Amino acid sequence: MPKTKAKSQPLERAVLKSPPQLARQLAAIGREFHSRGWALGTSGNYSVVLSHHPLCLLITSSGLDKSLLQGSHFLEIGDHAAVRKGKSRPSAEALLHLAVARARNIGCILHTHSIWNTILSDRHAAQESLEISGYEMLKGLEGVKTHEHCERLPIFENSQDIPALASQVEALLRADSAPHGFLLRGHGLYTWGADVAQARRHVEILEFLLEVVGRRELGEPAGVLR
Repeated sequence: MPKTKAKSQPLERAVLKSPPQLARQLAAIGREFHSRGWALGTSGNYSVVLSHHPLCLLITSSGLDKSLLQGSHFLEIGDHAAVRKGKSRPSAEALLHLAVARARNIGCILHTHSIWNTILSDRHAAQESLEISGYEMLKGLEGVKTHEHCERLPIFENSQDIPALASQVEALLRADSAPHGFLLRGHGLYTWGADVAQARRHVEILEFLLEVVGRRELGEPAGVLR
């Protein structure tokens, strides 16, 4: 009799580590992303879902140089981004993290600002999405079994009206369970995972794929992909 695949339990896996341990793990990822050109200066933000009911996130404070990110630079916030623990303030984009957490049963959300996700999110904005298919690296995305998979990344217009943008993001993610991430036009990539490790893997896979697509579209020499 075939075995039934167990349902993942991202929240339970995530909270096996304490908030300080998770903060240090996210800080290390933030410094790594800076070193790889995916979160230069103060760009990018990262969160872990500590609880879904009530909703509580551990998230980066606003305005931090990601090359210097430390575990002490994280806050705990509730729904509507109200600070529950910590002395600083979250980015306005914390509302986007909360929107993703409400729409998906996931444990970690990561946001990057690479050159390639910035270029392609603007280049494909008129189509409101970017489709990627035919690459073996697609199989690094959770649940994808073949290079023939078509990954459709929705593209939202960048906006300083973050509450309205968060509502749009949440509505789309509730209606469509397929995307592993989304793009903000001229801004960056959001992706997520059941836990920190899976979310980091999704960033790495999607950033690789975006660079491949960008180089092909712009006719750049292949060279060595960074």
